[in-house]
Order: sequence, then C-alpha cells, then structure tokens
Amino acid sequence: MSDRKARMIEDKYLRDSARALVEADIEHIKADFAHKGLGERAMDRVTEGAMDLYEEAIDVAEDNKGALAALLAAIVVWFARNPLFEMLGFSNDEEDEDWDETATGPER
Repeated sequence: MSDRKARMIEDKYLRDSARALVEADIEHIKADFAHKGLGERAMDRVTEGAMDLYEEAIDVAEDNKGALAALLAAIVVWFARNPLFEMLGFSNDEEDEDWDETATGPER
C-alpha cells in the first residue's frame, strides 16, 4: 500500500471519529433540552447570577462592617427624623403649614 493511500485511510478514520463525536454531542444536547426547556434554563442562569451577586454582597458587607453599620444607622435616623425632632423640642408644625399654603397656592 502506498504512503498516500495509508494517509488517506488514516484521515478517513479521523474524520469518521470526529463526526461520531459531533453527532454524540448533538444527541446529548437534544436529550438535555428535552429534559430542561429554554425557560427553565434561563431561570436557572438568573438564579445562579442572583446567588453570585448575593454572595459577593455578603463578602463586601463582611469586609466593611463599620460602613454598613453607619449606613443602616443613617437610614434609621432618616425615617425617625420627625419623632426625633419632636423629642428634641423642634416642631415642624409651622413648616407644615407653610408647605400647605405654597402647595395649594395662597387663598385670595
């Protein structure tokens, strides 16, 4: 057998084995899609992304506990500002009346 013919047969075997691998991959993908639909796959990816984001947020929060505590304290103080002002003796009643007049316009 000539060198060319042996090389051609070897190339044919390589081509056939590569084709068998591609067809096996296609069958595997078809079976996988039959098991899970596109919507379910998309939901899995979104869920995985959300979990990754959550884990990263936890890591950042653990590294910056002081900043996180200050942020939470600022939020609490912001929502409790009116009762705190009243406890300190500052009243917003006059400002509320002025606001009501400007919001509806002066009465004539």
